[in-house]
Amino acid sequence: MTDAVLPFFVYGTLLPGERNHDLFLRGRTSAEQPAVLPGALLYEGPGYPYAVEGHGTVHGALVTAAPGSYGELLGLLDHLEEYLGPDHPRNLYERVVRQVIPGPGPAEPVRAWVYFAATAVTRTLRTGGTPIPSGAWLTRRPPPAPRTP
Repeated sequence: MTDAVLPFFVYGTLLPGERNHDLFLRGRTSAEQPAVLPGALLYEGPGYPYAVEGHGTVHGALVTAAPGSYGELLGLLDHLEEYLGPDHPRNLYERVVRQVIPGPGPAEPVRAWVYFAATAVTRTLRTGGTPIPSGAWLTRRPPPAPRTP
């Protein structure tokens, strides 16, 4: 179902504190909460991440559009993620419905829109991409070593 009004699962530059959060989400959401996406792996792209189907978990946030903002937010996110429609050959990402588990703590899965890497991008990532084993974009790199005097 491609016209469902669902929350969005975000896992990269749309997370709080990241560069696209304020540009795209501030003032357009009624709720944002931590969540995990089972059945997916995370890869580092040039400046932003890609989720692909796989045996892992991706950490992110479940974002609910504010009343009256859903259509605008959907259009903005589709544009940001270079999603032109289902299976479009120029898609960078595919927008698909997946079960996401809100947190913290035990919770029932929720259906949400997730932007997965498009088929051609997924192929490239699987053969030569940089996986993020933790599944968490915000903790993808270890902190810098302390400087010694």
